[in-house]
Amino acid sequence: MKLATYQINHAAPRLGVVQNNHMIDLEDVAQIKKESLPKTMLDLIDMGLIEVTRIQGIINSLTSEELSNCSYPLSNVTFLAPIPKPRKNIIGIGLNYTEHVAESARTLDTTGKLPQKPIIFSKPPTSVTATNTNILLNSKLTQQLDWEVELAVIIGKGGKYIAKENALNHVFGYTVINDISARDCRREGQWIVSKGQDTFAPMGPVLVTADEIENPHNLNLSLKLNGVEKQNSNTKFLLFNINDLIEDLSTVFTLEPGDIIATGTPAGVGAGRNPQEWMWDGDVVEATVEGIGTITNTVKEIVR
Repeated sequence: MKLATYQINHAAPRLGVVQNNHMIDLEDVAQIKKESLPKTMLDLIDMGLIEVTRIQGIINSLTSEELSNCSYPLSNVTFLAPIPKPRKNIIGIGLNYTEHVAESARTLDTTGKLPQKPIIFSKPPTSVTATNTNILLNSKLTQQLDWEVELAVIIGKGGKYIAKENALNHVFGYTVINDISARDCRREGQWIVSKGQDTFAPMGPVLVTADEIENPHNLNLSLKLNGVEKQNSNTKFLLFNINDLIEDLSTVFTLEPGDIIATGTPAGVGAGRNPQEWMWDGDVVEATVEGIGTITNTVKEIVR
């Protein structure tokens, strides 16, 4: 199921299902069928994939007239981030594709050695934004605004000390994240100032439930800047795959429903290019993951 948080005419956010180029509004479905349904993505994640199955059954039972009364053309809706306000920081994974390790060593303060354990950082909830919104550039803070397309994993069933063999059973679904980075804002090896500025985590456009992604370790991911392809790879090249990450992270701290793991980016970032490339006011960046979709954002200079 493709799930979305969306708005119509700037009204309050609503939870919907994307189907046949329409948004099926779950609050409307609940009223029509006299059912109790979750109103937010986090509520649905808390209820688990069994609730997704129930919702699909209810949608399948709608008559054509009922379906028309709770559906809106996608052209009439505004997509928000699937989880507009995460409960916790997004968990980021650094240097998780071999070629990205190499390109980072050429231009950043990394060693070039393959990590022996996942490199973990975080991005605050305030960094989250949606597709078709602005990425805010404060040029007094950074002159090195960079891009990173990533597959994001949404935890459904929480846990501690999760064995890698069982890890995918804890996944609710997947989405796209562009891990925006201000390369000149790293502080003595700490990344949160570089990674955690407002709007530095565009996410979406939808959350695809785990049952629809046959193999999350074989998804193409790519990124374009002003229509020119900059990144193109596949999740099969992850250094630490999703099973590894969930096992390692759950050893460090308890994973909870709604937690978001950004799994890392492949080669092709601006910092790794010769000459280096950065994003500036007016640039348009598109991040795509196979089976999920594309998020598009425009860089906007803010004056301070």
